[in-house]
Amino acid sequence: MENFPVINLESLNGEGRKATMEKIKDACENWGFFELVSHGIPTEFLDTVERLTKEHYRQCLEQKFKELVASKGLEAVKTEVNDMDWESTFYLRHLPQSNISQVPDLKDEYRNVMKEFALKLEKLAEQLLDLLCENLGLEQGYLKKAFYGTNGPTFGTKVSNYPPCPNNDKIKGLRAHTDAGGLILLFQDDKVSGLQLLKDGEWVDVPPMRHSLVINLGDQLEVITNGKYKSVEHRVIAQTDGTRMSIASFYNPSSDAVIYPAPTIVEKNAEEKNQVYPKFVFEDYMKHYVGVKFQAKEPRFEAMKAVEVKTSFGLGPVKTTA
Repeated sequence: MENFPVINLESLNGEGRKATMEKIKDACENWGFFELVSHGIPTEFLDTVERLTKEHYRQCLEQKFKELVASKGLEAVKTEVNDMDWESTFYLRHLPQSNISQVPDLKDEYRNVMKEFALKLEKLAEQLLDLLCENLGLEQGYLKKAFYGTNGPTFGTKVSNYPPCPNNDKIKGLRAHTDAGGLILLFQDDKVSGLQLLKDGEWVDVPPMRHSLVINLGDQLEVITNGKYKSVEHRVIAQTDGTRMSIASFYNPSSDAVIYPAPTIVEKNAEEKNQVYPKFVFEDYMKHYVGVKFQAKEPRFEAMKAVEVKTSFGLGPVKTTA
């Protein structure tokens, strides 16, 4: 199988721009994932994010996770566990309103660093969305506008740690799924692997690279591109040695954003008009997704075809029967 796509963002500035844009296009169409290097976030800053995240886990979460594992008897399971994951997580919300000041047990230094990290990632996400617009033949800003809704995009971070697992053949670090939202930016451990994506029916390792960011596309970009770009199933394999750090930030549509295929993309593929993706309110999609996250994505899109959406133009309910 061909090598996992690695994109050097600096190479957009100069003669390598065309080749780099082609590489991004290929990654979006054929992988749904790519690894970003020279992305503009200082390596020293990423080292600080990693150090503080791992310190916080050791000081505040590691013992809680051990107690949870013991209470559920997970260290000695004999059959495969399909209803939970081997991970310790907490969530930070950045947009439309931050909750970082309310999250318990975070040291002030860590709060401030994660606020700054979120600002850097938000800026990078919007830069990447415009690169996708360029490759898709959409006007600059189209994808950000599509995500905007009433209050602007939603943006949050899931901070995860995957401790050593004695029965990693019986339980996943994180079960296979596609991401519901828009664009995902992942800062992952460069020493302990575990992330895999499904490509051509095979599970492929996403290589850990120091100071890189892993980018993947969510379900909403599949809808907006009418399937030209697809969200890809991925999972985390628990490891027997080492704790894997994962900081995944999700740049998603506003809860009231109306999501639908970009008309120019549908027009370009007129022969496929009978396969147009549905139109829906993102919040309705999320309500459905929560219960079926670890199931196939195609039935989710089918379920949305019957949903009524209210447009932002005051036209009242619109029955969508794509």
